[in-house]
Formats: sequence, structure tokens, C-alpha cells
Amino acid sequence: MAPVEIGVFIPIGNNGWLISKTSPQYMPTWELNREVVQRAEHHGFDFALSMVKLRGFGGPTAFWDHNLEPFTLMAALAAATTRIRLFASAAVLAVPPAIAARMAVTIDAVAPGRFGLNIVTGWQPAEYAQMGLWPGDAFFGYRYDYASEYVSILRDLWRRGVSDFQGDHFHMDDCRLLPRPSAGDIPVIAAGQSDRGIEFASQHADYNFTVGRGINTPKAFAKASSRLVDAAAATGRDVGSYVLFMIIAEDTDDEAQAKWSRYSDGIDTEAAAWMISQSAKDVEADANSLARNLSIPEGTVSMNVGTLIGSYEKVAAMLDEIAEVPGTKGIMLTFDDFVEGVDKFGEKIQPLMKSRQGRE
Repeated sequence: MAPVEIGVFIPIGNNGWLISKTSPQYMPTWELNREVVQRAEHHGFDFALSMVKLRGFGGPTAFWDHNLEPFTLMAALAAATTRIRLFASAAVLAVPPAIAARMAVTIDAVAPGRFGLNIVTGWQPAEYAQMGLWPGDAFFGYRYDYASEYVSILRDLWRRGVSDFQGDHFHMDDCRLLPRPSAGDIPVIAAGQSDRGIEFASQHADYNFTVGRGINTPKAFAKASSRLVDAAAATGRDVGSYVLFMIIAEDTDDEAQAKWSRYSDGIDTEAAAWMISQSAKDVEADANSLARNLSIPEGTVSMNVGTLIGSYEKVAAMLDEIAEVPGTKGIMLTFDDFVEGVDKFGEKIQPLMKSRQGRE
């Protein structure tokens, strides 16, 4: 089995992925993100991904009220790195597909073969309503049809340099794109958790961004991964999971747990309440969807992202368990302190992982 890929979900929004008044507080500066990605590259990480967030959650921590823009950030990082792959997120309601395709090709020219695109349909209506771009809550029901047309246009332009796509949502008329990508195409990540989202990923994506679940339950996402494996088999395409986990690691289990308890005790209840209220807007969301899981109160301090807490040895063993789940191509990591966390992973956790041995 090939070594599992490791990526970092970079802190493009303030305070990363902890909605807490007692976790590290920081702004998403260019300098911070450059340092995180360069350190990740130094430690052999395979990829870095930046989200797109257009409105934060507020509260005393002003959680995610400060955000960089992913395409321009990744373009700068492309010039500041040499090996690591870089994924920017495209908000499909805000960026027309022909423009996203051209921006992607431009970054590919800076870092040939190292750029990819994460397709974001959107779950927080306020992000788009503030700009007059929210088409109404009915969008929840057809967003993957919209995204399917969007990616079809991207593929047309990247592979052929022209699109005449005619759909329900987009109409191309001899739309041109030159130059084309260095490899003739650009990898796409989806983020489908619902049945329809998994179907979309199996048809149109190269990877599916899957969210880990629970505290120290590394294989809790296995059912979602199995659904993706089955769906990809039906389409005959090679699509694997990039699974998201947060790491809280220290020398001992007790030290790591004490840090986690401190963060949990300091939860920003106002920001968490905003997140829950926005995720509840999709009243038709199925039980597997991101929106439904974001609205679970128990894990809101970490955005309901699966969290691995413990000693370096314990975390390494849990990461190896994740790598064993069929369909897992990579593990995407977040940290409480990203600079320190990337170094701890590279120096103290990665050398203990069986699933990272044998990589180039």
C-alpha cells in the first residue's frame, strides 16, 4: 500500500478551527500562512488546502471574521514553495466557472502540476446574502446539480480550451481558455458528505474532502468513506477521501487532554450559536451532511471536526488507523497552534507512523 498523503488545512481564517476564547488567538496573515506551508513542505507534507470563507461567526473572538482570499493566497504560496501541492477553494456562487478556470491556469503556470481546486457549494446563506448572491434556500436542493455544471465547464476549458456547455444554470457560447494547464487538466476536490454530495464527488472529483468524527475515534468516518468507495466503483473513477482531523498532541496523554479541556471550557458560545443557526438553514439536509453535523452542540468548539488528542505515540497510532480505512488517500490536518503543530507532527509524530514509511 502506498504511503498515505498528509496535508494541512491552512489558517486562512482567524483562530483556525477552534471556536474558543482560551485557544491561541491569531490573525490569518500572509506571513503566518507562508511559514506554515513552508514548514509543512520542509517536513514532507504532500499538500496544503485553503478554504473560502466570506463571513465569520462573530462573538467575542470574532471567529472567522478575518479571512484571506484563497486564489491570491495560493498564487503567492506557489511562488514561495517548490514541491508541495496547493489547493484553493472556489465558491461557486461567487466566482463564475470560466474565471475560476483561468485563475487556476495562472497559478498552474507559477507552479506547474502543483495546483488544484476545491469546489465549495456553500452551507452558510449569510455569506452570499450579504452580497446579493444567495439564490434562496431552494439552492440547498439543487446545489450539486449547479456544481456539476460548474465542473463540467472547468473540464471543458482545461482539457479542450473551449466550452459550449448548455445547462440549466450555465450557458457557454464559444467560451475560450488559453493557455491550458501544463498537464492538460487540474485536480478537483469535492466536499460531499450527503448522499447527493458523495454522488457528485464520484462523478466529478478526484478527491473528496471527508470530515473525521468524534474525539479519539479515528475510524468513525469509515462509513462515509465506504459510501464513496461504492459510488466511485459505480462510476468507474478513481476517487479517494482526504479526511480532516484536528491534532492536539503533547508529550503525555494527560498534558494533551488538559489543553483540550482548557479550550473546551473557553468555547465562544456566541460564535458557536451563529454557526449552528446557519447550518440549520438547510432543513432538508440528510443525516450525513456537513450542515447536519455542524449543528451538533457537543463538538462545536472544534467545528465538529474529528479530533485526535494524546501523546505523540498515541496520535501516530490513531493516524495509522485512519490510513487503514479503505478509500483513504490522504489525511488533512489542523492544529491549535499551526506553526508549532506542523513542527511537532514532522519531528515527533510522522516518524512513528507506519503509514508514512517508504514515501519519497
